[in-house]
Amino acid sequence: MYELSRMRGSEEYGACDDDMKQYFSFQWHITDQCDQRCKHCYIFSGGEHQHLDSMTWAQMEDTFYNCLDFCQVYDRMPYFYITGGDPILHPDFWRLLELLHEHDVPFTILGNPFHLNDQVCRELKALGCEKYQLSLDGLRQTHDWFRKPGSYDCTLEKIGCIQQAGIRAVIMTTVSRTNRMEVPGIIDAAVTAGADVFAFSRYVPSGGDLDASMTAREYRELLAVCDRKFKEYEAQGCKTYFNKKDHLWTLYEYETGAFTIPTDAQEGMIYGGCNCGNCHITILPTGDVYACRRAADSKVGNIFEDRLADVWVCQMEQYRDYTRFEKCAKCELMPWCRGCPAVAKGTNGDFYAPDPQCWKEVS
Repeated sequence: MYELSRMRGSEEYGACDDDMKQYFSFQWHITDQCDQRCKHCYIFSGGEHQHLDSMTWAQMEDTFYNCLDFCQVYDRMPYFYITGGDPILHPDFWRLLELLHEHDVPFTILGNPFHLNDQVCRELKALGCEKYQLSLDGLRQTHDWFRKPGSYDCTLEKIGCIQQAGIRAVIMTTVSRTNRMEVPGIIDAAVTAGADVFAFSRYVPSGGDLDASMTAREYRELLAVCDRKFKEYEAQGCKTYFNKKDHLWTLYEYETGAFTIPTDAQEGMIYGGCNCGNCHITILPTGDVYACRRAADSKVGNIFEDRLADVWVCQMEQYRDYTRFEKCAKCELMPWCRGCPAVAKGTNGDFYAPDPQCWKEVS
């Protein structure tokens, strides 16, 4: 059985003064309510969503303290990604942020731009918001097709609003065959607007009618184009941080020499790659706990009924059997990569199947 290292990413979880503790991230969906019906949304892409769930305040309190109990048991630092839907639409959104602030717990908001203004952003900052993540899923026509008319311009406009309050503005792109040719233009738009962080992740097939999976060759070509663009901007002194969060960046940089396997790496240790089963869980408005929100059928419990600390060592164990990966288990990069099991699950119905965008040949 593989062990989990105490290493932590620098951009994924926020700043930490205690380097001996590792952050544990909770992606907490407090409501399904949203102003958009995005074509690749996990909530709505499978068809008409008849019922929009939201947690009650009592459930939110119980969830928060359950998470703190988890971190106390496993000596972790809690970090929350508050999302939805659009979390700001929840009637107890500000009450929740006050609770986080009272306990000095850092958090990031993943939401829409539509309800942001200078006053809202100042209040977010005062309550401890470190980052606000917005989405750009194409240039204007494509993005507004994915989301809704006017969303593209509103998103870019609110970057400055977020930053003026002292919050880091993050732009995230969901990449698919539909928009992959526009990614270089999206990067330009994010940099021009002054985003603090830019990153992208891949589209996960989720049962709707959007068939937009890329081939492995197409994806590697995209990484090469983005890598050149990132380096060009970095050479110009660009302040935007390019977060290479997709784990296949590790494979690309291994091939290009930017990543080498550490000589002191210990056999049987997991150092990076997919956070599922390592330092991340998702909590839905229903209380359902998922190993990964992007991986269908990865429910491992319900936070209204289960102690999260117990779920972690029982139901979650099935997602830490790294020897089950059909392809990754044979690869020397397995402790640092493992691709995206959610994409494998969405494409082939098997969490441990080969990542369909991984181009590496293993024997």
